[in-house]
Amino acid sequence: MFLQCGKFRLPLERPLVMGVVNVTPDSFSDGGLYADTGRAVAHARRLIEEGADILDIGGESTRPGAAPVTLEEERRRVLPVLEALVADGVPVSVDTRKPGLMREAIAAGAAMINDVTALSGPGALEAVAQAPVAVCLMHMQGDPGTMQTNPTYRDVVREVRNFLARRVAAAETAGIARNRIVVDPGFGFGKTAEHNLALLRSLGELKSLGGALLAGLSRKAVLGKLTGREPQERVHASVAAALLAVQNGAQIVRVHDVAATRDALTIWNAVKNPEFTARRARRNKGGN
Repeated sequence: MFLQCGKFRLPLERPLVMGVVNVTPDSFSDGGLYADTGRAVAHARRLIEEGADILDIGGESTRPGAAPVTLEEERRRVLPVLEALVADGVPVSVDTRKPGLMREAIAAGAAMINDVTALSGPGALEAVAQAPVAVCLMHMQGDPGTMQTNPTYRDVVREVRNFLARRVAAAETAGIARNRIVVDPGFGFGKTAEHNLALLRSLGELKSLGGALLAGLSRKAVLGKLTGREPQERVHASVAAALLAVQNGAQIVRVHDVAATRDALTIWNAVKNPEFTARRARRNKGGN
């Protein structure tokens, strides 16, 4: 199985790591450390060195309570970073819910569009269908401004699965091939800690949707609730969550801490795949 991601054909035999690049002044995870173009590009290149398979650039915070930004402001934040990174040898995703920016990002070389509204906005399906880019379809109850105000489900796993199934069908009807589609249950987007844990336990039930399965638990509030730690202190919890997500069926993990996640997944791969262990040992001839 593979993911067609623009000009990149990404094998899914091992889990892929998507590195997060927030070009925003109000990110929950890094507090605007990379809101400047130069710092964002430098950070992205560090993530590539640490082993990121995909970069995900976002210019509009979608944390709980976040206010939307204009297309012009999001374009100003994202496009210079995207243009600087497209030739760096890894696919670059743009995290946006605006069809106008989707079209501009694709024209500038984006290999994936990551949309928290699952291409439900007017013109979004058409913007992506016309180019061979990948798309991530995410579930969110409500919108970022209100989504954590008493989120309620009868059966969170069934409802998230049914929503994603409808969006996959809509994408295919619009001409987006299944090998270009990624599905994301949307951890932390209109969900309590209990909802998030139920989804993590049951990730395998989303595999039948057919697209690649992405999990984004890195530094999320559910990890803070369980550990009592602030976002920047949740590295260990985030790595544990990524490993559990992969164990339960995720093929892509979206993370802030690429090096730590990559090392953990290297060990996971070594245990699961003896052939991988042999190849790795031949390449890395370290000591005891």
